[in-house]
Amino acid sequence: MNDLLIDFENVQPETIALLDGLEFTILLFIGAHQSKIPIVLATQLQQLGERARYIRMEGNGPNALDFHIAFMLGELARADPEGYFHIISKDTGFDPLIRYARGRRIAVQRSVAIAEIPMVKRLNAKSEPDRLAVILQSLTSRGDSCPRKVTTLSSTINALFQKKLAEAEVTGLIAALQQAGHIKIDGQNVLYHL
Repeated sequence: MNDLLIDFENVQPETIALLDGLEFTILLFIGAHQSKIPIVLATQLQQLGERARYIRMEGNGPNALDFHIAFMLGELARADPEGYFHIISKDTGFDPLIRYARGRRIAVQRSVAIAEIPMVKRLNAKSEPDRLAVILQSLTSRGDSCPRKVTTLSSTINALFQKKLAEAEVTGLIAALQQAGHIKIDGQNVLYHL
């Protein structure tokens, strides 16, 4: 399951429409002095029923909301060790906590906006340049473990986009990678120039 923890003091999304069709639980952390939530966002959250919760801070203090998010992250990770947790905040103060959690095999990341969550970014990439950017980012992050065969590269690209691409689209993306000089195909082998 994917849990989204939104630091609403820091980031105020007006909509969660980018998450349509994805399995997310959303926790919206609201500061003690925040009194308004955009009606579109509130309506969308209400439609999620039990998969969305508002968590309002009772008091003030430096980083009070951040501590609540950190505490909730620990509770969620304990309850669902296989879960994936997304903190939506521009606050880089979460990054040491995230490194620590990852060291304990907790899958967590911070994004500055819902649109920047890698899964959301991949699924909303519709144009060829956007899809190529997603593929290149994924391949670059793999280092030496990039797929070595054309069939494996095809499967990897298809998996990146939740297996929603037609075979012709995958073939076209591989051809575009070749044309741009990022890969070279020799028989069934793939050589990389990332």
